[in-house]
Amino acid sequence: MAWRAIVHSAIGTRHQQKQLPCQDYGNYLVQADTIIGAVSDGAGSAKFSDVGSKLAVKTALAILESRQEDWSAVDLDTIHAEAPSLFTEMVEAVVTALRSQAESGEYPLRELGCTLLGFISTPHWLACMQIGDGFIVTQAQQTEPEPSKTEPVPSFDLLFEPVKGEYINETVFVTSDNAVEHMQIAVRADHHPFVCAATDGLEKVAIRFQDWQAFPPFFKPFLECLRSISDPEERQTYLETFLESDRLNAKTDDDKTLLLCLFRPEADE
Repeated sequence: MAWRAIVHSAIGTRHQQKQLPCQDYGNYLVQADTIIGAVSDGAGSAKFSDVGSKLAVKTALAILESRQEDWSAVDLDTIHAEAPSLFTEMVEAVVTALRSQAESGEYPLRELGCTLLGFISTPHWLACMQIGDGFIVTQAQQTEPEPSKTEPVPSFDLLFEPVKGEYINETVFVTSDNAVEHMQIAVRADHHPFVCAATDGLEKVAIRFQDWQAFPPFFKPFLECLRSISDPEERQTYLETFLESDRLNAKTDDDKTLLLCLFRPEADE
């Protein structure tokens, strides 16, 4: 398998104190040389948002997996043209699944409120969407430095500005009216071997708010982890230890989900 990926959701200290469940969820699927990923953050004000976030991610991944047997066979012009309709169909399927869940539980749809971020990364292009806050950060393919030159400092690209409302922790959810109208979509040419998707619990440590740029010191250790650690359990432990650390919890008391993906042609995992 050419892709190495790790994902983990950690409950925030605020939810621990209130004896609430973690309301985040994230997951991914690998199809040959393509990876599909999604993360979701349940609304703090929604009673069953932990159910909503998990259902949203599972439905989104199922739709993206079912729509194309081999995403790498789709050319850039085609995905440019089809990405809006593809992601709209995905969001509509998510809302349908959430509405069905709400009806069976006999509670309002808003009680399943959650954000949604999703992506497809192939050897030829990257397509992403986002409704609400959180972030997707990527790194494009870099050429190998000449032997006499110093290896370049990695640069990371924040694809979307997180959607924020007038008040703290306010954003758009997939259950919001006209959520599709608030969806951000990006298609990038070429291979993006590093892709990261995360919920808003990590924004303040990973994003520079003054200029909406990714903060390289946050991402570089994870890039090195995926490059150098061959044991998948060790990679997973590295991520879990970070997300559940006292040092991180001192900076953010929110739930946090981090999905990290790296394409390694020579990888055996």
